Amino acid sequence: MIDPAEKERLAELEARIDAAKKAAAEPEPRADEHYSQAQVAWRMVTELVAGLLIGFGMGYGLDAVFGTTPFLMLIFTLLGFIAGVKTMLRSVTEIQEKQAATAAQDDEGRNSGG
Repeated sequence: MIDPAEKERLAELEARIDAAKKAAAEPEPRADEHYSQAQVAWRMVTELVAGLLIGFGMGYGLDAVFGTTPFLMLIFTLLGFIAGVKTMLRSVTEIQEKQAATAAQDDEGRNSGG
């Protein structure tokens, strides 16, 4: 039979081992910080289409006011496309910076832990 003092020491040792395993385990990525490729693609499409629609709407409205049939609609649609592309590029840069910061943080955590 094992005496009670040794049982207590074994229980303490098991608790310390479990605590060390939990500390060494990698945390699960949070769902709100993770961008899947599909989410990024839909965001890009939405930004481009929004720019096109806003430009088209402004151009169409101004054409109706001034009586210049396709002229302003074409110009503002092109400007909306350019604005949509610029917004897409800004979003891509933002997402890449977040991913680089997360990767750097993960690397720092792994290097300091071992």
